[in-house]
Amino acid sequence: MKKLLLGAAAAAIAFAAPALAQDVAITNAKLVIGDGAGPVEGGTVVIRAGRVVAAGPGVAVPAGMRVIDAKGRWVSPGIFAGFTRLGIVEVDAVDETNDANAGGSPFNASLDVSFAVNPKSTPIALNRAEGVTRAVVAPGDSSSIFRGQGAIIDLGADMNAVSQPRAFQFLEYGESGAGESGGSRAAAIATLRNALFEAREYSRNPGRYLDRGKDAFLTRADADALVPVITGRVPLLIHVERASDILVVLDLKREMPSLRIVLVGVTEGWTVAREIAASGVPVIATALADLPSSFESLAATQSNIGRMKAAGVLVGIGMINDDDTRQARLVKQYAGNLVALNRIPGASGLDWGSAFAAISSKPAEAMGMGAEYGSLRPGRRGDVVIWDGDPLELGTAAVTVIIDGVEQPLANRQTRLRERYWDPKEKALPKAYEY
Repeated sequence: MKKLLLGAAAAAIAFAAPALAQDVAITNAKLVIGDGAGPVEGGTVVIRAGRVVAAGPGVAVPAGMRVIDAKGRWVSPGIFAGFTRLGIVEVDAVDETNDANAGGSPFNASLDVSFAVNPKSTPIALNRAEGVTRAVVAPGDSSSIFRGQGAIIDLGADMNAVSQPRAFQFLEYGESGAGESGGSRAAAIATLRNALFEAREYSRNPGRYLDRGKDAFLTRADADALVPVITGRVPLLIHVERASDILVVLDLKREMPSLRIVLVGVTEGWTVAREIAASGVPVIATALADLPSSFESLAATQSNIGRMKAAGVLVGIGMINDDDTRQARLVKQYAGNLVALNRIPGASGLDWGSAFAAISSKPAEAMGMGAEYGSLRPGRRGDVVIWDGDPLELGTAAVTVIIDGVEQPLANRQTRLRERYWDPKEKALPKAYEY
């Protein structure tokens, strides 16, 4: 019995551990680096110990290395999904499977989404098969404008999904923040400032802060979670849509320059694009919002991202409140639509290289992680996808997905259902009983 238990434990550990990275070279590729440049023919990518060591035309393949011949196919970095809630929701309406929201908790800024990520969540396998290799995962609702600490995850087929826990703090401003703060934006900005001041006080003297007891606005855990924010060690992602709200946040950045603010959503960003660019604050924007969905997005236009990019804003694409729990894969379609938008007179889209960068290197750079993720520059993680066509075209599929140098399975619930019902004839058991 003891041997059986030990064997079961060893099997569980093996299942949880990620596969070892392979040294591999991908040759004969239509290569996309992901830095904003267009594709080049005859490219090679070399991955060693899970990281890119070289990528480009004319790159030599080291002796003895496994070689994958791309046969002229498109090869790119994996998609870096700029804003999602992947892995923390299975069924929205079933509370037991929904870890995005914590409105009943006394904690807010200290909520850590990394503990809720389920690597076996159905949307992870689906998006992996569509070429998404990394994702920003943010918490949902809480009892405060501070939603909690988000994580960067990889979509690999193992139990170690969290690449960087507590990678940022997420905050709701605008209409949502006003609702959580007493009903007005004035209350929301007062709440934000007061929380940051208290966190600063806590960082200087935690013991004295604890002596305040009920006079403190923040719990000890929340104050402690905000210390990396006020010191600039982690970004503060702020969901904001209206132009006037964006300017308020930029004023806060001038008041507290140590804050590493990243704007999320930003539907009316094009109307204040010069101010955003001058501030140096990056943006993870909703793509192709062409109709107002609320009073804070009356200036919605599909040209938003293109106009911000033209003004000098560092802008990537995210999926906030756009089925962000399961459809990160749609960023490819959105990026392709931004390319097509250039054909419409008077509209502002992106060229192909910039559009792909908006779903790869630019979101990573916005998060302060461009040296680690999002492109095939040397030293970056070995996240590579081989496609059967242009990755920004709707009908293109990923044929090989590599994460951290490990080739990934592409099977998912949809592919298994397809195989199950491919032959409509039932066997001894009904179709629902087949794997």
